[in-house]
Amino acid sequence: MTKLAGIDVGGTFTDLILVDDATGEVRLAKVPTTVDNQAFGVLAAIESAGADPAGLAAIIHGTTTTTNAMLERKIARVGLITTRGFRDVLELGRRTRPTPYGLTGTFAPLIPRELRLEVAERMDASGAVLTPLDEAGVDAAARALRAAGCEAVVIHFLHSYINPAHERRAAEIVRALWPNDFVTTGHAVVAEYREYERGVTAAVNAAVQPVLARYIERLAGELKARGFARELLVMQGNGGTVAASMVAEAAVNTVMSGPASGVIAAAYTGTASGEPNLITYDMGGTSTDVALIQDGLPSVSSELELEYAMPIHVPMVDVTTIGAGGGSLAYVDAAGMLHVGPESAGATPGPICYARGGTRPTITDANLVLGRLDPDKLLSVKEPVPLERVRALIREHVGAPLGLDDDAAAAAILTIANDKMAGAIRMVSLGRGHDPRDFALFAFGGAGPLHACALARELGIPKVIVPARPGLTNALGCAVADVRHDYVRTVNRPLGELAEGEVARVFAAQLREGEAMIARERVAVERIDAVHSADMQFQGQSHILSVAVPDAALSLAQLRERFEAAYWLRFGVELKEIRPVLVNLHTAVIGRRRPLSLAAIAAAAPRPTLAEARIAERSVWFAGGRVAAPVYRREWLPHAASFTGPAIVQQLDCTTVIEPGVRARIDAIGNLVLEV
Repeated sequence: MTKLAGIDVGGTFTDLILVDDATGEVRLAKVPTTVDNQAFGVLAAIESAGADPAGLAAIIHGTTTTTNAMLERKIARVGLITTRGFRDVLELGRRTRPTPYGLTGTFAPLIPRELRLEVAERMDASGAVLTPLDEAGVDAAARALRAAGCEAVVIHFLHSYINPAHERRAAEIVRALWPNDFVTTGHAVVAEYREYERGVTAAVNAAVQPVLARYIERLAGELKARGFARELLVMQGNGGTVAASMVAEAAVNTVMSGPASGVIAAAYTGTASGEPNLITYDMGGTSTDVALIQDGLPSVSSELELEYAMPIHVPMVDVTTIGAGGGSLAYVDAAGMLHVGPESAGATPGPICYARGGTRPTITDANLVLGRLDPDKLLSVKEPVPLERVRALIREHVGAPLGLDDDAAAAAILTIANDKMAGAIRMVSLGRGHDPRDFALFAFGGAGPLHACALARELGIPKVIVPARPGLTNALGCAVADVRHDYVRTVNRPLGELAEGEVARVFAAQLREGEAMIARERVAVERIDAVHSADMQFQGQSHILSVAVPDAALSLAQLRERFEAAYWLRFGVELKEIRPVLVNLHTAVIGRRRPLSLAAIAAAAPRPTLAEARIAERSVWFAGGRVAAPVYRREWLPHAASFTGPAIVQQLDCTTVIEPGVRARIDAIGNLVLEV
């Protein structure tokens, strides 16, 4: 069997790409997301593609289950057992406030105070036992939490990252009487110093563990009943995959699973097309995600804060998300200001033009009114809403309050949305010392290519790449993602105090642990690679700089040189007189899966001439007013096609708007390359 399916669940649509390596056959599906139970949408996508689960060699699934559960606080009831005197660490945090100025805002910790119980035990910062573990106290606390209706429990002791003995023993006691497997120890999730961040990460893991376990169990069961006999793989936030049978053990790793898959697909495509430096721009139905890729490698960070006071310190693809998607609602507030998002029409009722009961204008409706979308080609819309009805509602909600005609009101919606999205791109580029002119903009998602040219002009980005299947790129990311596990070990000692070879021993131990984990998963991989890095700082500083370690056997002197070079590059300062400190050592263990052919996924049927790929002409609004723009069918464009906008390029999963003066061409692997 050679068929594999990549499936991504988004806020509005569930996407599928099915590839048969033997025949080169590619099947696509895009169905509405079933919000109440995402599993039904996944099964509907497989059915829509005409695929038989029994004939699939692999299914790789990107999910928003844990992300949505956290954002909506639809989580399990969790209890905490912690060191005496430290029950309030999760609430005290880092002395920050919900709003930077004033005493406003609220914060509710994941675990309420009455479910945070203390027991006698204490390690010091070197891992020596100061107070032995009160085992009877652990037993009593576990029984009290169970009686209080807790479904999951976190064991989080001070300094467990350096000596986890007390956490391990406490876990043995709790598991002996706990009714399920949802027992989380802080050191097992992230063996890193800082009790607040480690504790919150463990609490997030426990809060979403039951939610994810139930979802995966239900989906895997449905697939098995339909004949799927292999291991379901699930995307993680770090851009790798993990076997479904193991995913709930570290459920926190699946937060940001969906956005990560798109970045992985962008890196894969950019490398294949000779563009390793990209800013990824993924605009879907609910939100927009942007990220940075340098030298073909996505930026990975352990500093994600999902919301206020919610730091999640596990490695994840560094994605910035804003509430601006095709379904983002436009409205005029009491002060007469136009806003777009973050509230979204979602999958139901969706934009007005989706004919599911929506009555409030969205970005998609604005694009339709301005001629950028074909009202007869909207996905999953059986009976389109008359265009005049969409115009009337935009006029009512936006045009009339602002004194604008229909086109000007729709254009104002796009202008506000584009400004928000350009701001997000500035955050991941200029905000981190990168010039956006040194990158290409990789535009995907169902709506990204509609806005990409406008954003590139705004930011001075010279080139836009629109992949062959932009609306299904996240599903492609699932299909090409490797198996990946990340490990971190806190050292937190001056570099001069370490023995030569100590760093190499830690890296070797992390590699062995990763290889054992991949062996447990029983997933076919061609080889296993290890990517090492070190978190370092100068003594007395609080901020940390991550340094790539290309060779695990790097000497301490060489490590210091790499840190000083990275520090100079980031800050333009030399601090030769201050001792560097090695804070953490990271290893990503990556099982490389068999590569896929992007040319096959393009599935083009080129016509001999550009004129034969032209299917219509439409009045389209651009910044200078309306013009008659040719409409091309994407898969009919000749391989050597080259033309200048204005133009519209349509395909099943997406529409690309090419602004006047922008040069367009098709590259060797089917990407649409726009030179702005």
